[in-house]
Amino acid sequence: MHNEFLLDEQACFALYAAHRAVTDTYRPLLGELGLTYPQYLVLLVLWESDDRPVKEIGERLHLDYGTLSPLLKRLEANGLVTRTRLPADERTVVVSLTEEGRATRERATGVPPAIGCALGLDDTERHHLIETLRRLTASAAAYPPGGHDAQP
Repeated sequence: MHNEFLLDEQACFALYAAHRAVTDTYRPLLGELGLTYPQYLVLLVLWESDDRPVKEIGERLHLDYGTLSPLLKRLEANGLVTRTRLPADERTVVVSLTEEGRATRERATGVPPAIGCALGLDDTERHHLIETLRRLTASAAAYPPGGHDAQP
């Protein structure tokens, strides 16, 4: 058997397992805030810069409209965001934080340090990991469909 067919040699499996472990770590922390992980990601984007078009949020999170729309509806139903159409361009929907949405940021201040602790990485290691994952994402996104015959 070739090593390339061992589960422990699969980068995709290591990423999958890490993703599940980290998401599972977030779950109870975000549960206390009444949020799911994808909802938290939307709020992170808005806490960074409020009043953003749905399209921009989707691009930032690598989510399509069909996935993002139900998240935004739920956040709106929970009183954390509002969605309004631009009068100048009715096709553009802008998402904005409510007072409750802004207040949730203060309630979430313990989440990043708890996750940082759970990851077991110091700041330098964490920054290196983020940079490696960004490169991996860009490389995989640029890889041509059907390009499986290409050699690295």
